[in-house]
Amino acid sequence: MEWLDTFWSTYNTLIYTLGVHALLALSIWLTLSCGLLSMANAAFMGIGAYVAALLTLHFETPFPLVLAAAALVPAIVALIIAIPVLRLSGVYLAMATLAFGEVVRIVILNLDITGGPEGLNGIPQSTQGWHIALILAATIYGLFRMKRSRVGRALEAIREDEVAARLMGIDVDRHKLFVFTLGAVIAGIAGGLNAHFTFFISPREYGFENAVDILTMAVLGGTGTLIGPMLGSSILTLLPELLRFLNDYRGAVNGLILILVVLFLPKGLWDPQRFKGWFRPQTREGGVQ
Repeated sequence: MEWLDTFWSTYNTLIYTLGVHALLALSIWLTLSCGLLSMANAAFMGIGAYVAALLTLHFETPFPLVLAAAALVPAIVALIIAIPVLRLSGVYLAMATLAFGEVVRIVILNLDITGGPEGLNGIPQSTQGWHIALILAATIYGLFRMKRSRVGRALEAIREDEVAARLMGIDVDRHKLFVFTLGAVIAGIAGGLNAHFTFFISPREYGFENAVDILTMAVLGGTGTLIGPMLGSSILTLLPELLRFLNDYRGAVNGLILILVVLFLPKGLWDPQRFKGWFRPQTREGGVQ
């Protein structure tokens, strides 16, 4: 149908971006589920994007291997930096991972192979809609199964009280390392997919602003369920399209949204407990209404 072809040619990049941002929101949801306030996901995305783009441009590597490398390299980097970084918690962990992100950005800026500040251009458009849909579906399914498994219950216990979790015999350090690395894998794959439908990547796409955007996606939607981060990522992806006149103030708008959500909706937009309250029968002093 002609209208469908027109719609797809106009909005296919936006639809692809929705899927990639959903992956990024899920990657930070994973670390938040263990009580880790890590801001390294933008850096892991950048590592995955550049590894994938360089393999395609210089070695003509098949796309499945490109995505595998985009997942593997950030995972290795995560394992290396986890040794000193995961000793920290709270705001100190956030500061350390933000610093790591800046190190990654500066390294990319000063390497000739990455194109320096000009970035990489002419990346083949290898990403297709079914690639994103399949990877996103597999990620959601895997995280859903994990959330309901013994590992998921251990992560919840660590988030609620790390000391109590250790006393119960949970290997806290191993679980933190697991979610930190898996989050890097998901963010790296998102970067590889993103690089192969935008044609162009540059260091400024993976800096502080992007790191805050990813955190805002998860916090806005809510971290209690898998639906929350995807809802938040969809809203923050579509919002610039609806508010194009505020494009120059996107960072300020996202920061304001984050402040309002923290103040008035600390559990995010998608809070199952709040929804249950809406449908619970109202009671009066004389009994059930």
